[in-house]
Amino acid sequence: RSSTFILCAIQIHSSNIYKLILSHPNMIPWIIIGIVTITIIIFFSYYNNFVRLSHQIDNSLAQISVQLKKRSDLIPNLLSAVKGYMKHEKKIIKEITDARKALVGAKGVEDKMKAGNQLQSALKSIFAIAEGYPDLKANTNFLQLQQELSAIEDKVAYARQYYNDGIMSYNVMTNMVPGKWFAALYGFKKREYLKIPEVAKAIPKIEF
Repeated sequence: RSSTFILCAIQIHSSNIYKLILSHPNMIPWIIIGIVTITIIIFFSYYNNFVRLSHQIDNSLAQISVQLKKRSDLIPNLLSAVKGYMKHEKKIIKEITDARKALVGAKGVEDKMKAGNQLQSALKSIFAIAEGYPDLKANTNFLQLQQELSAIEDKVAYARQYYNDGIMSYNVMTNMVPGKWFAALYGFKKREYLKIPEVAKAIPKIEF
Protein backbone atom coordinates (compact mmCIF):
# COMPACT_ATOMS: atom_id res chain seq x y z
CA ARG A 1 0.00 0.00 0.00
CA SER A 2 2.78 2.40 0.92
CA SER A 3 4.56 1.86 -2.42
CA THR A 4 1.29 2.49 -4.27
CA PHE A 5 0.78 5.70 -2.30
CA ILE A 6 4.31 6.89 -3.09
CA LEU A 7 3.89 6.08 -6.79
CA CYS A 8 0.63 8.03 -6.90
CA ALA A 9 2.24 10.98 -5.13
CA ILE A 10 5.10 11.01 -7.65
CA GLN A 11 2.67 10.89 -10.55
CA ILE A 12 0.61 13.78 -9.13
CA HIS A 13 3.76 15.79 -8.46
CA SER A 14 5.07 15.14 -11.98
CA SER A 15 1.71 16.11 -13.45
CA ASN A 16 1.75 19.39 -11.51
CA ILE A 17 5.25 20.18 -12.71
CA TYR A 18 4.25 19.44 -16.30
CA LYS A 19 1.21 21.73 -16.03
CA LEU A 20 3.38 24.44 -14.48
CA ILE A 21 5.85 24.25 -17.37
CA LEU A 22 3.06 24.41 -19.95
CA SER A 23 1.53 27.45 -18.25
CA HIS A 24 4.93 29.19 -18.06
CA PRO A 25 6.84 28.30 -21.25
CA ASN A 26 9.45 30.97 -20.48
CA MET A 27 10.67 28.73 -17.61
CA ILE A 28 11.84 25.99 -19.97
CA PRO A 29 15.25 27.57 -20.78
CA TRP A 30 15.91 28.10 -17.06
CA ILE A 31 14.97 24.51 -16.28
CA ILE A 32 17.34 23.27 -18.99
CA ILE A 33 20.12 25.52 -17.66
CA GLY A 34 19.47 24.21 -14.13
CA ILE A 35 19.64 20.57 -15.25
CA VAL A 36 22.84 21.18 -17.23
CA THR A 37 24.42 23.03 -14.30
CA ILE A 38 23.59 20.25 -11.83
CA THR A 39 24.93 17.64 -14.26
CA ILE A 40 28.21 19.55 -14.67
CA ILE A 41 28.56 19.92 -10.90
CA ILE A 42 28.06 16.16 -10.44
CA PHE A 43 30.68 15.35 -13.10
CA PHE A 44 33.23 17.75 -11.56
CA SER A 45 32.43 16.55 -8.04
CA TYR A 46 33.15 12.91 -8.81
CA TYR A 47 36.28 13.76 -10.77
CA ASN A 48 37.63 15.91 -7.93
CA ASN A 49 36.88 13.19 -5.39
CA PHE A 50 38.81 10.63 -7.42
CA VAL A 51 41.74 13.05 -7.77
CA ARG A 52 41.70 13.89 -4.03
CA LEU A 53 41.74 10.23 -3.00
CA SER A 54 44.46 9.44 -5.54
CA HIS A 55 46.64 12.20 -4.06
CA GLN A 56 45.97 10.90 -0.55
CA ILE A 57 47.11 7.43 -1.61
CA ASP A 58 50.21 8.71 -3.40
CA ASN A 59 51.11 10.95 -0.45
CA SER A 60 50.84 8.00 1.94
CA LEU A 61 53.19 5.96 -0.24
CA ALA A 62 55.63 8.87 -0.32
CA GLN A 63 55.55 9.11 3.48
CA ILE A 64 56.30 5.39 3.78
CA SER A 65 59.27 5.79 1.45
CA VAL A 66 60.56 8.75 3.47
CA GLN A 67 60.36 6.83 6.74
CA LEU A 68 62.04 3.76 5.24
CA LYS A 69 64.89 5.99 4.04
CA LYS A 70 65.27 7.49 7.52
CA ARG A 71 65.39 3.98 8.90
CA SER A 72 68.07 3.03 6.43
CA ASP A 73 70.07 6.16 7.30
CA LEU A 74 70.16 5.14 10.97
CA ILE A 75 71.83 1.80 10.26
CA PRO A 76 75.40 3.16 9.82
CA ASN A 77 75.06 4.90 13.20
CA LEU A 78 73.79 1.69 14.76
CA LEU A 79 76.70 -0.29 13.34
CA SER A 80 79.17 2.31 14.60
CA ALA A 81 77.65 2.02 18.07
CA VAL A 82 77.90 -1.78 18.22
CA LYS A 83 81.15 -2.49 16.36
CA GLY A 84 83.29 -1.53 19.32
CA TYR A 85 81.48 -4.07 21.48
CA MET A 86 80.74 -6.81 18.94
CA LYS A 87 84.11 -7.37 17.34
CA HIS A 88 83.42 -11.08 17.00
CA GLU A 89 79.93 -10.70 15.53
CA LYS A 90 81.01 -10.07 11.94
CA LYS A 91 78.33 -12.32 10.46
CA ILE A 92 75.36 -10.42 11.85
CA ILE A 93 76.96 -7.06 11.06
CA LYS A 94 77.39 -8.20 7.45
CA GLU A 95 73.75 -9.33 7.35
CA ILE A 96 72.60 -5.89 8.45
CA THR A 97 74.88 -4.18 5.94
CA ASP A 98 73.62 -6.38 3.09
CA ALA A 99 69.99 -5.88 4.15
CA ARG A 100 70.47 -2.12 4.15
CA LYS A 101 71.95 -2.25 0.65
CA ALA A 102 68.92 -4.22 -0.52
CA LEU A 103 66.60 -1.64 1.03
CA VAL A 104 68.43 1.28 -0.59
CA GLY A 105 68.37 -0.42 -3.99
CA ALA A 106 64.74 -1.55 -3.84
CA LYS A 107 62.29 -0.08 -6.38
CA GLY A 108 58.71 0.53 -5.41
CA VAL A 109 57.19 0.71 -1.94
CA GLU A 110 56.25 -2.97 -1.69
CA ASP A 111 59.78 -4.02 -2.68
CA LYS A 112 61.16 -1.59 -0.11
CA MET A 113 58.90 -3.04 2.54
CA LYS A 114 60.07 -6.54 1.64
CA ALA A 115 63.69 -5.43 1.93
CA GLY A 116 62.80 -3.64 5.16
CA ASN A 117 61.46 -6.91 6.50
CA GLN A 118 64.83 -8.55 5.85
CA LEU A 119 66.56 -5.67 7.60
CA GLN A 120 64.15 -6.05 10.50
CA SER A 121 65.08 -9.70 10.91
CA ALA A 122 68.76 -8.76 10.99
CA LEU A 123 68.05 -6.06 13.58
CA LYS A 124 66.24 -8.58 15.74
CA SER A 125 69.35 -10.72 15.73
CA ILE A 126 71.71 -7.92 16.65
CA PHE A 127 69.41 -6.70 19.43
CA ALA A 128 69.19 -10.24 20.78
CA ILE A 129 72.98 -10.54 20.72
CA ALA A 130 73.24 -7.17 22.48
CA GLU A 131 71.66 -8.82 25.54
CA GLY A 132 75.02 -10.51 26.11
CA TYR A 133 76.89 -7.18 26.16
CA PRO A 134 75.96 -5.23 29.33
CA ASP A 135 78.16 -2.28 28.42
CA LEU A 136 76.43 -1.97 25.04
CA LYS A 137 72.99 -2.20 26.66
CA ALA A 138 73.96 0.71 28.88
CA ASN A 139 75.19 2.81 25.96
CA THR A 140 73.00 5.92 25.63
CA ASN A 141 73.66 6.22 21.90
CA PHE A 142 72.50 2.64 21.37
CA LEU A 143 69.34 3.31 23.40
CA GLN A 144 68.61 6.50 21.45
CA LEU A 145 68.94 4.66 18.14
CA GLN A 146 66.51 1.99 19.32
CA GLN A 147 64.00 4.65 20.28
CA GLU A 148 64.37 6.41 16.92
CA LEU A 149 63.85 3.14 15.07
CA SER A 150 60.72 2.47 17.13
CA ALA A 151 59.36 5.95 16.30
CA ILE A 152 60.01 5.38 12.60
CA GLU A 153 58.18 2.04 12.67
CA ASP A 154 55.18 3.75 14.27
CA LYS A 155 55.15 6.35 11.49
CA VAL A 156 55.38 3.64 8.83
CA ALA A 157 52.42 1.83 10.42
CA TYR A 158 50.39 5.06 10.52
CA ALA A 159 51.19 5.92 6.89
CA ARG A 160 50.27 2.38 5.85
CA GLN A 161 46.92 2.64 7.64
CA TYR A 162 46.27 6.06 6.07
CA TYR A 163 47.10 4.58 2.67
CA ASN A 164 44.74 1.64 3.12
CA ASP A 165 41.96 3.93 4.36
CA GLY A 166 42.36 5.96 1.17
CA ILE A 167 42.32 2.76 -0.90
CA MET A 168 39.09 1.65 0.79
CA SER A 169 37.31 4.97 0.08
CA TYR A 170 38.66 5.01 -3.47
CA ASN A 171 37.62 1.43 -4.25
CA VAL A 172 34.16 1.94 -2.75
CA MET A 173 33.65 4.85 -5.15
CA THR A 174 34.83 2.79 -8.12
CA ASN A 175 32.56 -0.14 -7.26
CA MET A 176 29.31 1.62 -6.41
CA VAL A 177 26.80 3.28 -8.73
CA PRO A 178 27.11 5.96 -10.00
CA GLY A 179 30.77 6.15 -8.99
CA LYS A 180 31.74 3.15 -11.11
CA TRP A 181 30.31 4.89 -14.21
CA PHE A 182 32.40 8.00 -13.56
CA ALA A 183 35.46 5.88 -12.77
CA ALA A 184 35.13 4.16 -16.15
CA LEU A 185 34.55 7.51 -17.86
CA TYR A 186 37.63 9.15 -16.31
CA GLY A 187 39.86 6.08 -16.45
CA PHE A 188 40.22 5.55 -12.69
CA LYS A 189 40.80 1.87 -11.90
CA LYS A 190 40.69 -0.17 -8.71
CA ARG A 191 43.86 -0.01 -6.62
CA GLU A 192 45.36 -2.63 -4.35
CA TYR A 193 45.90 -2.49 -0.61
CA LEU A 194 49.46 -2.38 0.66
CA LYS A 195 50.13 -5.71 2.33
CA ILE A 196 52.97 -5.76 4.82
CA PRO A 197 53.93 -8.74 6.99
CA GLU A 198 53.40 -8.06 10.68
CA VAL A 199 57.05 -8.70 11.38
CA ALA A 200 57.96 -5.81 9.10
CA LYS A 201 55.97 -3.39 11.23
CA ALA A 202 57.31 -4.31 14.64
CA ILE A 203 60.63 -3.14 15.98
CA PRO A 204 62.34 -5.51 18.41
CA LYS A 205 62.07 -4.31 22.00
CA ILE A 206 65.20 -4.09 24.08
CA GLU A 207 65.07 -4.42 27.84
CA PHE A 208 67.74 -2.33 29.53
